[in-house]
Amino acid sequence: MIKLLIADDEDLLRGALAALLNLEDGMDVVAEAATSTEAVRLARTHRPDIAVLDLEMPPADGLRAATEIRAELPTRIILVTRHARPAVLRRALAAGVSGFVPKTTPATKLAEIIRDVAAGRRYVDPDIAASALTENECPLTERELEVLRASRTGASVNEIAAQVHLASGTVRNYLSSAMAKLGVASRHAAAHRAWEEGWI
Repeated sequence: MIKLLIADDEDLLRGALAALLNLEDGMDVVAEAATSTEAVRLARTHRPDIAVLDLEMPPADGLRAATEIRAELPTRIILVTRHARPAVLRRALAAGVSGFVPKTTPATKLAEIIRDVAAGRRYVDPDIAASALTENECPLTERELEVLRASRTGASVNEIAAQVHLASGTVRNYLSSAMAKLGVASRHAAAHRAWEEGWI
């Protein structure tokens, strides 16, 4: 029996997916989560064989939850996403994620992927893999990405500074540098571009 954790912030999708997978032979959905924090907590409690995580979950995201789960447990991770950004695939594979699929994947196909992943194989959607081969390299430094990630929440420069443990002036310098590299006029535009590219 493959024990599954399903995590998605959309209740209807999560419930439907859990119901469909419970109908599959040899699968048991042992927990459902609506947030990335809850996904990590329930993974620790239920120790599922596989966690199927939505990439775009609050308060962090599915990739951060996957990284935390993989650091503590042998649970294999499948990420599902509505926005198949190629750079995220590279980060996901580096974090030890075993599957990467779009949300348009039919439940029967996902069940096949789950069985493959449970058997120790990896699965990456072919279209996402093809896009990843032609993507641009990220021109931003880790610090620039960090402040852009923080700015996506709408935080002020002072709030970002407190969050990343830097002086406000230093945060402004990193934001200005990122804006210049990306050729945009605002930090919000820079953060949006970085998100669209899958760098954050």
